[in-house]
Amino acid sequence: MEKKQFKTESQKLLDMMINSIYTNKEIFLREIISNASDAIDKLYYRSLTDDSITLKKSDYKIEIKVNKDKGEIVICDNGCGMTKDELENNLGTIAKSGSFEFKRDNEQSEVDVIGQFGVGFYSSFMVCKRVSVISRAYGSDTAYKWESEGVDGYTVEKTEKADYGTEITLTLKDDTEEEKYSEYLSEYRLRYLVKKYSDYISYPIVMEMPKEKLKEGTENEYETVYEKETLNSQKPLWKKAQSEVTEEEYAGFYKDKYYDFEAPLKVISQKSEGLTSYEALLFIPAHAPYDYYTKSYEKGLELYSSGVMITERCKELVPDYFAFVRGVVDSADLTLNISRETLQHDRQLKVIGKAIEKKIKGELLKMMENDREKYEKFFDAFGAQIKYGLYEGYGANKENLKDLILFTSTFERKPVSFKEYMGRIKDGQDAIYYAAGESVDKVLMLPQVEVAMSKGYEILILTEDVDEFAVKMLHEYEGKEFKNVCADKLDLTSEEDKDTKKQENEKNKEMLDLMKESIKDVYSVEFTNDLGTHPVSLSTEGELSVEMERVLSKMPGADKSMMKAQTVLQINMNHEIASKLKLMFINDKEKLSKYAKILYAQARLINGLDIDNPKEICDFVCELM
Repeated sequence: MEKKQFKTESQKLLDMMINSIYTNKEIFLREIISNASDAIDKLYYRSLTDDSITLKKSDYKIEIKVNKDKGEIVICDNGCGMTKDELENNLGTIAKSGSFEFKRDNEQSEVDVIGQFGVGFYSSFMVCKRVSVISRAYGSDTAYKWESEGVDGYTVEKTEKADYGTEITLTLKDDTEEEKYSEYLSEYRLRYLVKKYSDYISYPIVMEMPKEKLKEGTENEYETVYEKETLNSQKPLWKKAQSEVTEEEYAGFYKDKYYDFEAPLKVISQKSEGLTSYEALLFIPAHAPYDYYTKSYEKGLELYSSGVMITERCKELVPDYFAFVRGVVDSADLTLNISRETLQHDRQLKVIGKAIEKKIKGELLKMMENDREKYEKFFDAFGAQIKYGLYEGYGANKENLKDLILFTSTFERKPVSFKEYMGRIKDGQDAIYYAAGESVDKVLMLPQVEVAMSKGYEILILTEDVDEFAVKMLHEYEGKEFKNVCADKLDLTSEEDKDTKKQENEKNKEMLDLMKESIKDVYSVEFTNDLGTHPVSLSTEGELSVEMERVLSKMPGADKSMMKAQTVLQINMNHEIASKLKLMFINDKEKLSKYAKILYAQARLINGLDIDNPKEICDFVCELM
């Protein structure tokens, strides 16, 4: 028996494939099964025009056998088989693909063979010390055996095989300290790999699985028996028409695949034909995973090519702000690299990703309009991610996301969209008003909010850390600028009241300057007449609000001295406290200084901010009492 050398610089190429091209050893089984599926596809395609082939599609199968004593895995198929020349050409010439030639010669065929490059077979040498292939071509009486131990070459000889098809025997390498090759002799490990990578091969993949059964004639003694089991699902759920699949089937698929105890909130099925055709089955979960808002969470959809999984987490298919979406995308048009582990061109992924993003947004808007309760549940779980998406990238995605945002409103204390707010905006109102704080209840207690509400204005209530940053990035909606009711520049009083306030501040400028000097870190102190019954409040000058200061100060390593809002201490000129302050300015300026610090501390507490020196304030209160 003559030993032959591989062609076309085989030793270098095979060594490169084993050690460089494939990064994940466990995919060897995927590649061998895919080749078996291709062989069956070819025979099935011939049967469509050759009446002598009487096999029905249900007659085809792929079988896996395990011989633990010999350290062998055997994969058999009843496909077209190979002649001696085909064995030498396809296996003796690395990167020679019979599947590729079949696809080229039968472009109009609906049979979708998987192989393209003719190198997947050699991935088996990552885990095997010897590979043996016995094949008998359909219609031939003679079988041949191809065998190789790697880069040193191969042999081909005549052998016996009872029926047509191919039988591949993989003899695993011996275990080392770094690698436990014997793990692949476990039926459960092999079943896991079939489910992970080859679950949607369209022919049954069968294997004898161990089962514990009650021993005959005993009451509590069990024995291990082996029964044949079909390991793969065969037809993907996403290839079925939606009318053929029940909600329970979708929910079961989702819960099994993504280990969730609750059915998805929304199922999205999408089929697209064009330059890059694909099918997608997407799920919007009913709740955020426990690790969703941590660094350990990985976004991405499962990517398949013709039912064979390429990668578990294809990050390019969903933007970060839709990272909560789970699901699968299957496309036969993908240009895969030589190892079928990644894509050669990301343009195809970008096209698919953009279409999926548009579909997700469209389905969310429909949910908001047609099933508000469900949408609000979704937004409770993932709204913060949408808002982060609006804020990140200097607002690059704000036009795409702004209509998905909800904020609690003072109107009926319910979540509203910007579009809904605009639909009932007060006549003559030139801005969208909001207020920010730690909770809805705390925001409603802010003096400026109470006054604005008393004047009939609807206020959006921002309570999450990202909220005000997102609104600032959005800047305006349909020509209406967003304005914080607690900002100093916002004045909802009449022109007459504004004049009165101006005169009061000018008349008491010396006193107000003294109070400002006493407080030091306040931007200014001023009288106002729009606090209702409240004695004091904090407002801000500039872009950084009080709430933004609170959020930034919580960040790890934050330099609080660099994150101070330009706060304005507002004193109600119509409150009794104003008269007392004026008397103190005349009679006891030292006492006025202490009062100023107490009032500033009171205003900070109302706005949810810390007091820099609480002991000093407590001492002042006790002294003045």
